[in-house]
Amino acid sequence: MEPMFSSNSISDENRRILLDLARKSIQLGLEKNTIPQSSFDAYPKQLKSVLATFVTLKIHGRLCGCIGTLDAYRPLVYDIVDNAAKAAFSDPRFESVSASEFEQLDIHISILSPPQEIQFDSETGLLSLLQPHVDGLIIQDGAHKGTFLPSVWESLPDPEDFLRHLKQKAGFRPDYWSDNIRVFRYHAVIIE
Repeated sequence: MEPMFSSNSISDENRRILLDLARKSIQLGLEKNTIPQSSFDAYPKQLKSVLATFVTLKIHGRLCGCIGTLDAYRPLVYDIVDNAAKAAFSDPRFESVSASEFEQLDIHISILSPPQEIQFDSETGLLSLLQPHVDGLIIQDGAHKGTFLPSVWESLPDPEDFLRHLKQKAGFRPDYWSDNIRVFRYHAVIIE
């Protein structure tokens, strides 16, 4: 599985543009309780590709917001502007980012490849197929669904721990297993 483009194919200028868009989105949210509404027509074609993204915010290495989309349905620039604002002000796990925290924010953008379903016959089989530090995972069974970005491997490097915590995030017990579980993998290009 290859991402739509690789880290090497995104120019330094386009990286700067995307990070600036995310930062401006948060700044406008703080100053005017709005997000940028300007025309995105002037942006390079690559940045108008329809892609799914997550925006992760940290202060001194501590997570303070992470919101994104798993399914690509709008241009990259729009997705980043919206997800940056939501990560700063609408992540229910955290307080909204304050004006005093704004300058300390580290912004990380993950551009996701389309998810692909993994075929397996057991939990052990699934674990043997995982690629630590490469795969982002989506797990679902019925109405329960959760995802971990590839960056989560940094704090949960063991595949069994990674899967257990992902099941908990999706609302399952850590030891839950069912023949109805579906798992999808995706990769991410990280911009920071």
